Amino acid sequence: MDHIVTPAAVAADPEETIAGQDSTAAIVAFVGLAAALVMLFPFPPVLDYANHYARIWLLSGGIGEQPFPQIYAIDWSRTFTNVGIDILGTWLGPLVGPDRLARTLLFLAIVLPPLGAVSLHRALFGGRHHWQTAILSLGWCATMIGGFINFQIGLGMALAFACVDLRLQGRNPAMLFAWRLAAALLLTVMHIFSLGFYMAIVCGLEFSWRFDIVRSRAGLFRLAGRLALALGACALPPLVLYLRTPALPGGGGDGLALAWNDSIVLIVMNLLSAIVTYIPIVDVMLVLPLILICTRAARAGDIRIHAGLAVAACGLLLLSCVSPRHMLGTGWISWRFPIMTALVAMAMMCPFANLTRRQAMLLALVINLAVFGRTGWIGWNWWLAQKDVAAVETVLKKVPAGAAVLPLEHDAETTISFAYSSRYFFMKEETFWHLPTLAVPFSHAFVPTIFTAKGKQPLSVLSPWSEIAVPEGNLLSIGVLSCPAMMQEYKGFTPYLSDWRRRFDFILVANADLPDRTVGTFMPTGLRLVEDAGFAKLYAIDKATPAEPLMPPAACATAS
Repeated sequence: MDHIVTPAAVAADPEETIAGQDSTAAIVAFVGLAAALVMLFPFPPVLDYANHYARIWLLSGGIGEQPFPQIYAIDWSRTFTNVGIDILGTWLGPLVGPDRLARTLLFLAIVLPPLGAVSLHRALFGGRHHWQTAILSLGWCATMIGGFINFQIGLGMALAFACVDLRLQGRNPAMLFAWRLAAALLLTVMHIFSLGFYMAIVCGLEFSWRFDIVRSRAGLFRLAGRLALALGACALPPLVLYLRTPALPGGGGDGLALAWNDSIVLIVMNLLSAIVTYIPIVDVMLVLPLILICTRAARAGDIRIHAGLAVAACGLLLLSCVSPRHMLGTGWISWRFPIMTALVAMAMMCPFANLTRRQAMLLALVINLAVFGRTGWIGWNWWLAQKDVAAVETVLKKVPAGAAVLPLEHDAETTISFAYSSRYFFMKEETFWHLPTLAVPFSHAFVPTIFTAKGKQPLSVLSPWSEIAVPEGNLLSIGVLSCPAMMQEYKGFTPYLSDWRRRFDFILVANADLPDRTVGTFMPTGLRLVEDAGFAKLYAIDKATPAEPLMPPAACATAS
């Protein structure tokens, strides 16, 4: 660890350390581009965003418009965490409008994690190193494209709070303890995983810059005492909130049973979630230059590392490998830890701090090409998806207020295609699954898949609508309407399918311009095509039509 230094050593000769390096312009440009993307594309291909938008619209006052007083209710006793954007929707939504608030939250979810890591890097190393520009690349990751907005904002908050924590360490212990209580409370409300992230960073910062602390028994005892106080302060707020909350995540109806990454391939793919967006090979190619910079700096001996944060990063990496994919009604848990690991890893190191101005310019060129190349790739996919969003908006114009809409999809073969790259991300997950929930704000219609999970959202569904609603749902193939085997497979967590002809008025089919892998374009009788907008089709359900015999399983594979 010869190249691990203290902040004092870094600041000893700032002119030598950061010669020709200034990341400010790149950071401002990145923030401006992120804002422009959010302004230009109101509904980008970000999986959960449309669902969050619909819920924010309801919490901002839409719940008082017909027919929603008879469909939804707000109960804040249902949960104590994962409600940051819900609180802001209730408080700020009526003042600034749900659309402006939702876009602002999406923008914050993009920029706060990398900006928080940049702030921590500056607090540790001083100066405006070009490596801080490289950190901006982590604004684009699987959890961002997945639309985990509370989680993403929470990561940025945790990093920003850690910067304050670093300043307070070594000062008044009572003030530090009080600060950690307050930070833990805010992070718990935003997202419980962000609190865990904050605790990992704080432990790393308490560990100190060098491993020398573990070489003496007295040093170990002092470290153990500081860590115990830090963890105790952070654990108190969630414990108190937990004891007074009647529900935790994990209710039925979402199909998210316990599942693990139980193979080397799945573990490796899971680790890639820290950088992967729409087509993995594109992201890997654009991130590879940043990896090469680190490896070359390590070989040259020109890299500085914070030992404590290195330990924290290793712990987060271990969690990335052993955590389950799904648990307690929460999906893709294992996606959360790789991005935490990457943020800490990039904040804890400073490669190539000692450069001539010419070398610094070359370093800046490589990093900026990688970072803004990724941002351009994201912009391309967001632009590509707008015709799909327009198709959904077109068919929703034909849905009358108070109608019940059953959302389905053509589950197409998901081969890598740049023509449809915006429709899929990471492990071939669809980005358009929640676009039908826009029927709530746009058509004042009911959709069964609005997020209403106990322990995670304050929004609940009233009876009798609760009989055909699920707390968290995605789109199923149109084949479930015709294939007995598919209906049987999914009925456990999609109860609305059992009597769909009587309970729903319309079927909205997404991804309709590609054939379904199971039934092609086949639809049951008693459905009238109301609007065909390409990507989206709207069918009216004739409730008087008797249910015809379902297709036999063999026919499901060949129907067209």
